[in-house]
Amino acid sequence: KLCGYLNKLGIKGPIKTWKSRWFFYDENKCRLLYYRTAQDINPLGSIDLSSASFDCKMENGEGVFEIRTPSRVFTLKAISKQAMMYWLQQLQMRRWEFCNTQSRFPVGSSQLVNEPLPGRTNVVDSEDFLPLVKTPTEAVGLKAASLPAPQTSTALQNISLKHPWTEIQNTVYNICGSKQLWGSNGNVFNFDEFEEHPENVDEKQEAEVEACCAVKEGTLEDGRMEPRLNWIRKARWMNSGFPGSEESSREKNSADKVSVLQQQILTLTEEVKSQKELVKLLHKALEAAQQEKRVSSMYLTAAEDKDRLELVRHKVRQIADLTNRLEALEQDKKELEQTLTLRGRQIQELEEHVQLLMEKNHAKQEVIMALTEQMAREFSDPLQEANSITVETLYKQQEEIEHLKDDIDAYKTQNQFLNSEIHQVTRLWTRVAENEKALLMKCACLQARNCQMESKYLAVLRKLQEAVPGLPSSHAELVRNLIQEALQWDVKEEAEEGFNLNPVSEYDEYGFMTVPDYEIEDWKLLAKIQALEIKSNKLRSQEVVEKPLRDRWNSIGELNPSAELKSLIRSGIPAEHRQRVWRWMVSRHCSPVPGHFQRLLEQSRGTEHPACRQIELDLPRTLTNNKHFSSPTSQLIPKLRRVLLAFSWHNPAIGYCQGLNRLAAVALLVLEDEESAFWCLVYIVENLMPADYYSDTLITSQVDQRVFKDFLSEKLPRLMAHFEQYRIDVSLITFNWFLVAFVDSLVSDILLRVWDAFLYEGTKVIFRYALAIFKYNEEEILRIHDSVEIYQYLRFFTRMIMDGRKLMNIAFNDLNPFPMKLLRNRRSMHREELEAELCELEQIKAAYVKERAEQGP
Repeated sequence: KLCGYLNKLGIKGPIKTWKSRWFFYDENKCRLLYYRTAQDINPLGSIDLSSASFDCKMENGEGVFEIRTPSRVFTLKAISKQAMMYWLQQLQMRRWEFCNTQSRFPVGSSQLVNEPLPGRTNVVDSEDFLPLVKTPTEAVGLKAASLPAPQTSTALQNISLKHPWTEIQNTVYNICGSKQLWGSNGNVFNFDEFEEHPENVDEKQEAEVEACCAVKEGTLEDGRMEPRLNWIRKARWMNSGFPGSEESSREKNSADKVSVLQQQILTLTEEVKSQKELVKLLHKALEAAQQEKRVSSMYLTAAEDKDRLELVRHKVRQIADLTNRLEALEQDKKELEQTLTLRGRQIQELEEHVQLLMEKNHAKQEVIMALTEQMAREFSDPLQEANSITVETLYKQQEEIEHLKDDIDAYKTQNQFLNSEIHQVTRLWTRVAENEKALLMKCACLQARNCQMESKYLAVLRKLQEAVPGLPSSHAELVRNLIQEALQWDVKEEAEEGFNLNPVSEYDEYGFMTVPDYEIEDWKLLAKIQALEIKSNKLRSQEVVEKPLRDRWNSIGELNPSAELKSLIRSGIPAEHRQRVWRWMVSRHCSPVPGHFQRLLEQSRGTEHPACRQIELDLPRTLTNNKHFSSPTSQLIPKLRRVLLAFSWHNPAIGYCQGLNRLAAVALLVLEDEESAFWCLVYIVENLMPADYYSDTLITSQVDQRVFKDFLSEKLPRLMAHFEQYRIDVSLITFNWFLVAFVDSLVSDILLRVWDAFLYEGTKVIFRYALAIFKYNEEEILRIHDSVEIYQYLRFFTRMIMDGRKLMNIAFNDLNPFPMKLLRNRRSMHREELEAELCELEQIKAAYVKERAEQGP
């Protein structure tokens, strides 16, 4: 047991006094309890060691050390330097054991929450900064309780004025306990009662520790039990080697062996208990799975709608239960963050203290060197020494040198201990950071699971509404209310601080609505289900895919074209790097001319461009599902107007074409700066896209549609045959994809990944993703056997793509090879055909006009 007498510094205003206290370490709660004497039952207070740091300052005096907690600093003094170092080392070891053995997770039925954290271990680092100090038995341990308490100058000095009621209780208990325990041989310790039931000693010791902690809070249930606990403490001291019985001293060795065996038995018992608990958890998980299976079977076999509604309510209660568990995890996370902050402050204070000590040590070493040199000079000339320095002065200098050497040794010891303290506190802080990281991973998994459950819940409601047309009015109204409630957003969502418990937010980081505001309620429900599935996929891939990708991007310094950079851009640029990379890609092929954009703005202010009216008509129709453009008063609307007007003057041949507003809007969202967005638009229109893509005839855009149909026939022949069978012209759907690079067609997260690769590689990326979209939904389209339904499905099917990683793999892996040379040849061939057709059409038109003129009115 770690216990013994220490002096505790008490401060009352300007008055500082040392008071003797009996300190006892509580292993269960990692607290250091302190009493006035070893025989007291009620502690005067306690020190929480789980978040404390330790410090020893040699300038404060021999044996003085500090325990720093987040709320208070305790200054203690041991009887010797050895005792002080022993206490500090033992407190370090006990703090480390407690922090590594105690579970920081709430107990729940979720198997995921109760999984062990990766990297959790009880192995202590073998690196020794300070040799282990031998136990000073005369000052530490249960044997020290037999010694009288250290004497004070006055009788009342050791009394605690802050705890008068506790002092009175301890005095009464000591008096009553002494009378009841006094035997015929005059010994205050009587062990007859405990020899009858020796097997219950450990349990009573545990009860004693718990009772001590309860007394600190004033929560003892029965005051009559307290004298008995005092007997138990005295019996424990006697059994631990307390001198008071010859028989116990003779059997000391055998008792030690028995205690070791009992300790091993307790350890094995705890392991068996933990294994049983694990088996119980697994049984609970199995029962929960079987129960869910039974509920699903009941739902499928239920004959009445009432039973099915009851099952739906049961699922709602399950979702509420999961929400409560997430709130508990959030509370744990906040506590861990507070602990991390405190640990960081403690480490910083210790580092500052170590730096100060090193500077002091260096200064003292310089003084010693100066004195040594001075003595060497004085000894070199005996005559000068005899004339200038007396024997007494020389003796004082030698004495001072000895004191300085002692100080150096003391500071070396202090430095070694502080190094060990910094090392251990750093390891504890690292462990807390790992625990927090694991908690965030588990919370993300729970959020993903919650998203999936909510999406399934919405899908069940939708199917229930569609599959049962004859539903009673009350039940139909209930289903409608449930759907309406599920589509509403939580108004407290934006007020949440820290980790957001709401799995889906209304807008993403670029301002796009995660659930578009469709007029048809069924489409709204489908969009909410899709948003939940996208969020679930993103959370599950966050640690496995997104984090390694971010780490690779963080390691990239200066950007240079390479195969590795191409692969990273195809995988998607993280939001924090996207603006920088886009600016680099634009400036790499399109060198911005300084002042050119400002001159174009001045020209647009002075003269109205012919395209000005069409630009004004298209501004309110730009990205209506984005909060930055949804209102005429939005901040980005004037910026978009200036970018489009500047471009119309920059390129008079095109001026303005419908679709350029959406290209410029996406550039503004990412690049934020008007001039950067202007040059990005110039780069897309004049460098990436072929000539005449945005001309009056849109001839190159029509050519690309024919090229795409060729690729569709080669890559997806079954799907193309299906379209031809039902006379579906895919260009009615895909023409807009190519013109605006999928803006308003794909969800924002996938859209920006497409743009990342498009800005780096060019228009072949649009062909790749267009084919990948049809490949992604090929089986669904093949199941539709009506031309009207196919057209209706193709109108919104791009918005239902949820797995961006899967779409990317189809585009860049499954559709290979895709050489740019082949694309150029196909464009050239179809352009010749299209120009010939247009020439023939013009001839037919001219002949028709001539024939009408000859016929007369």
